Amino acid sequence: MTDTMKTIESVISKHNYKKDSIIQILQAIQDEHKYLPAEILKYLSKRLRIPLSEIYSLATFYTVFSLEPRGKHLITICMGTACHVRGASDVLNRIEERLGVRAGSTTADKQFTLETVNCLGACALAPVVVIDGEYYGQTTVNKVDKLLDRYNEEKES
Repeated sequence: MTDTMKTIESVISKHNYKKDSIIQILQAIQDEHKYLPAEILKYLSKRLRIPLSEIYSLATFYTVFSLEPRGKHLITICMGTACHVRGASDVLNRIEERLGVRAGSTTADKQFTLETVNCLGACALAPVVVIDGEYYGQTTVNKVDKLLDRYNEEKES
């Protein structure tokens, strides 16, 4: 058994091999790997006796899960009405330009994954950008470079 599968086995064991803990198990796997690798989903299917199609159904229904590798830093931009009317599209365009990727993609160096969501529920802070769970409200195009530079500095140190 590989180290990865030993780790997965320990996650499953922690949840007492309960099928109804599948979402928590998937969250733990995603936290560890930054996405849900296909071979791990197949392993879960066999170990928990859950049809693989059901696991994929959950993994594709909830936007928190990704079937593709994500970058070290996850950038989420709210495109809801309040954020949109306050310039979220311009902020998104600047981030895409700066990172060299479109929304829904990961940079070649695997440092950043850029995603959009319909609403973050923080309309008073519009437009909102979230990086690794930290909210940045009233983000403008002029603030984007400084914000991204902060996360690039981590990479260099």
